[in-house]
Amino acid sequence: MRGTTVPPGTPCQAPADGGLPMHRLEVPRPNAMPFAIGSFDTIGPLSRATFPHRHTFHEIVHVTAGTGTHVVDLARWDLHPPNLGAIAPGQVHHWEDADGLDGSVVLFTDDFLLDHPADRDLLRGLSERPWLALDDDADAATTRLIAELHDEFRRAARGFETVLRALLHVLIVRMARQPSAPTRAAPSRAGAVAEEFARLTAVAEPGLWSVRAYAERIGVTAGYLAEAVKSATGRTPARLVREARTHEAKRLLVKTDLTVRQIAGRVGFADPAYFCRFFRRETGVSPGEFRRGRWQP
Repeated sequence: MRGTTVPPGTPCQAPADGGLPMHRLEVPRPNAMPFAIGSFDTIGPLSRATFPHRHTFHEIVHVTAGTGTHVVDLARWDLHPPNLGAIAPGQVHHWEDADGLDGSVVLFTDDFLLDHPADRDLLRGLSERPWLALDDDADAATTRLIAELHDEFRRAARGFETVLRALLHVLIVRMARQPSAPTRAAPSRAGAVAEEFARLTAVAEPGLWSVRAYAERIGVTAGYLAEAVKSATGRTPARLVREARTHEAKRLLVKTDLTVRQIAGRVGFADPAYFCRFFRRETGVSPGEFRRGRWQP
């Protein structure tokens, strides 16, 4: 996917307006395979980033040692290794007070899921509860599988990309089987439309803050989108768009120093006063009160 990868060493800078940094996957050359695997040390300091940021790619982490907290969006997950986590493109995450953090990191874009496109649905489901506790058997199986992935990646023998995709597919399916992971069935056409709507609202792309805009991006009518989303979730897309705008505003209030006016613009409000009324109606507190700590994750 265009814009999701960069050459090694490309700096990750915060947007000029003070928003959250967006990390892109480093690949050795243009059109190279959008996949990387290694330890926290070999992937580099961004794998242990202590500042809130987003990715253009998926990240799976297998934590085998360490203490601290992994913060994903507004949820905090204390480390009790072994843990397995999945962070989806667009989610905000960082590490707090991490000490002795060890394990493996697997990075890949949506494009790498070419052979198993349904894995995107499983990953979106996993992102709803992105932190799993593993028992001894599950940890041993995960360790072996990630070791195979790393060996294939390191050797780069003939046909290794196909093998990597197959092994990654096994890893994702096994993650989705974990008892603390959400269960997801293969979607129908309407379900696929609802899944794409959920993916777009999670990414919080500027300009996509109306049901009509989402429908145009997905390529369906607003009426069909409403039917598909209501059938899949029992809720209207308008309600889910309001929740997505609120959630993105919460992220920006907690994770950035943007002004309330700037945040209002980021979530599609030209009038900051109207944004403040909207935010209070949705949360029960003003943006300023929320930022000062009167909030619940």
